[in-house]
Amino acid sequence: MSLIPAADRPYIGGSQNNSVLGLAFGYNGLGRLSGNETGSVGAGGGSMWGSTGWTRLLSSDIGGQTAWLLPAALLLFLIGLWVTRRAPRTDMLRAGYLLWGGWLLATAAVFSFMAGIFHPYYTVALAPAVGALVGIGTVTLFRLRQRVLAALMLAVAVALTAVTAYVLLGRSSSWHPWLAAVVIGAGLTVAAAMLGIRLVRRRIALLVATVALVIGLAGPAAYALNTATTAHTGSIPSAGPAVAGGSGGPGGGPGGRGGFGGGIGGGTGTPGTNGGPGGFGGAPGGSSTGSSTGSLTTGGSTNGGTAANPGPGGDGAGGGAFGGGGAGGLLDANTPSAALVSALSANASSYRWVAAAIGSNNAAGLQLATGDAVMAIGGFNGSDPAPTFAQFEAWVAAGQIHYFIGGSGFGGQSGASADASEIASWVKSHYTAQTIGGRTVYDLTSAAGQ
Repeated sequence: MSLIPAADRPYIGGSQNNSVLGLAFGYNGLGRLSGNETGSVGAGGGSMWGSTGWTRLLSSDIGGQTAWLLPAALLLFLIGLWVTRRAPRTDMLRAGYLLWGGWLLATAAVFSFMAGIFHPYYTVALAPAVGALVGIGTVTLFRLRQRVLAALMLAVAVALTAVTAYVLLGRSSSWHPWLAAVVIGAGLTVAAAMLGIRLVRRRIALLVATVALVIGLAGPAAYALNTATTAHTGSIPSAGPAVAGGSGGPGGGPGGRGGFGGGIGGGTGTPGTNGGPGGFGGAPGGSSTGSSTGSLTTGGSTNGGTAANPGPGGDGAGGGAFGGGGAGGLLDANTPSAALVSALSANASSYRWVAAAIGSNNAAGLQLATGDAVMAIGGFNGSDPAPTFAQFEAWVAAGQIHYFIGGSGFGGQSGASADASEIASWVKSHYTAQTIGGRTVYDLTSAAGQ
C-alpha cells in the first residue's frame, strides 16, 4: 500500500495523514492500548469504553459474551502446567497448554487494560483458547480421575462453571429465570458427584462427565440460541438478552452507556432503557443525555445540536448518529425512502457521485439503495481529511456531485480533521435546503443561493 502513489489509490481510512503505518501502529494499533487514537470518536482513555482492569471481562456488558468458561479455563491451564511440569521439553501436551494458555493470557490482558476503542464482540478472539484449555484440561483430569486431587479439581471446575453461569444468567433476571436455578442446582450436584468419580466404573464416570458438560454449556447455549433467533442490525453485535447495567440485546452498544447521539448538528436519538450516561456524537463541546437499549436503531439523545438549534457545522436536519433518525449513523446504515432513492437515481449517469454524506455508513445505505456511487466524506468516523474541503469544493464546481445529504456526521473526534464540519457548514451557507422523503438534502448543481 505504501509503495503505491497516493494519487493512484484510495485514501487510507482511519489515518489522519494517509499512512498505512500510521493506521496500523496508531489508530488501530498502539492507540487502542493507550487510548490516544487521533480521529477516534470520544475522548479515549477508557472513559468511553468502560473501566479497565482484570475484572473487565467479568463485567455486566462483557461477561455474557465471554466469561462462561473463562474461570474454569484459567484453572485448568494452571493445573495442566502442574501436571506436565516434569514432562520432556518436546512434550506435546505441555506445548498445547503453553500455546493456548499464552493465547488466553495475552489476549485477556490486552482486552482488560486497553483504553482505546473496545467493543464486546472483540472477545470472540478468546473463544479458541478458552475452548482448547477446557477441552484439554478436562480430558487430562478425567484420565487421572483415580487420583483424589484430580477428581477434586474436576469437581472444582464444574462448580466454578456453574457459579459463573448463575451470576451471568442472574443479570437477565426476567429472561427465563428458571434457567439460572437449574444450572446452579444441577451444577453443584454434579460437582459433588465428581468427588466420587474415581470409585465408579468408566461407563458411569462418562455419564457423570456428560451431564457436567451439558450443565456447563447450558448458559452459553441458551445465549447462542437467543442470538440466533433474534434479528440483529448494525456493526456492534452482542450475544444474548439485555442485561442489567450492560449493553445486551441485539447489537448492544458499548459498556451499557448511552448510544451515540446526533451528528454534526444532529437531532436526538430515542432514549433507551438501561440507564447510565448518555451517548455522544453531538457537535463539538455538546453534552449528552439518555441511555442505551442495546439496539443500534436507537441511541441516547444529545444536546450538542437539535433540529431547532443546530450545533456548529450542522444543518439542523436532526437524525441520530447511532440511529434514532432516518439519517443512519456511525454504526448502522440508513434505509432511504422511495422518494429519496428516486431523486438520487434521476439522471445518475451525469454525475460521478449522486450524493455525498458524512460517514461511511451514512453513504452505504444510500449507495446500497440506489446502486450508484455515493461519496463518504471523512471515512468511517467522518473524521478523516478525505476529501479535503478544497477537493470537495472543486468537485462541486465541476458538477460531479448531485446532492449533499444533511443530518449526518459526527462531532467530538479526538484531534481529528475538521474538513467534514467545514464542508457541512459551507454547503448549508451556499445552498438551499429541501426535504425529500424526510431527509434534508442540498442540490449542489443548483445555482440558487450560491
